Amino acid sequence: MRLIEKIGLMAALVFVSGLLIFATTDKTKKEPVKVESYFPATANFAGEVTPLGIADVKERLDRELIVNINLHAPTILAIKRANRAFPIIEPILKKNGVPDDFKYLAVIESGLVNAVSGAGARGVWQFMPETAKERGMEVNDEVDERYDLEKSTQAACSYFLKAKAKFGTWTLAAASYNGGMSGVNRQMDIQKVTDYYDLLLTEETSRYVFRILALKEIMRKPDKFGFTLLKEELYTSLPTKKIEVDSAITDLANFAKAQGINYKILKIHNPWLRDKKLDNPTSKKYTIEIPLSGY
Repeated sequence: MRLIEKIGLMAALVFVSGLLIFATTDKTKKEPVKVESYFPATANFAGEVTPLGIADVKERLDRELIVNINLHAPTILAIKRANRAFPIIEPILKKNGVPDDFKYLAVIESGLVNAVSGAGARGVWQFMPETAKERGMEVNDEVDERYDLEKSTQAACSYFLKAKAKFGTWTLAAASYNGGMSGVNRQMDIQKVTDYYDLLLTEETSRYVFRILALKEIMRKPDKFGFTLLKEELYTSLPTKKIEVDSAITDLANFAKAQGINYKILKIHNPWLRDKKLDNPTSKKYTIEIPLSGY
């Protein structure tokens, strides 16, 4: 075969191969998700309407939806943990007259675990030590009630109610949990506006409520966003019994064994116990949870 014929044959093969590759790729190619397929027609926080007709407001919510839809591991874990944490958080919010949407604030603060920030904030609600003490929680080397979900949720409610009374809206109350009451109030005075969606704030506080709105949308309708989890995949709370103690416990490992569990399980169910002992010099009454089975 002459050289020119060989070149022609090779060119033909390359062209045909290209067509086959293109055809295969085209068949398997997924169409990009359109905004309308995931973006909500309306949105609100605690019943207060989010003005999606404002261009930057719509874009900011869109950003947080896209980010969290694609943060697969953290979002899946939040959905799993919510099944365990929300039944504790929800009735405390309701009892205090705080809207149910504030449970999603806990999600963006900590992912519903007892997180520790570089600044020293701890627990699901991320209280700093002094703020926790101001809200009635005990914080020392042996006991840190920021790790007690019931007590820290109650403390968070007291903050939200105070902030709502100050600002007049739940949206600003939520924003101030990140930006501080004085910080948000100062910017309102400088900018001469009274609505969160009209304020120019720091990057973190500017995104804060939108992150809550995004997680609310995703966690309320996980299937819509591709997070399909079976009921048995969700994390659950184990049944426990509560023991009240008003004296010192010199060795928590021995105490745990006497209750039929081990030290690890004791600490998992009572993360507010921060040492290997509980001195309790004031004879304060503490409630300790002991799992009944399945630990």
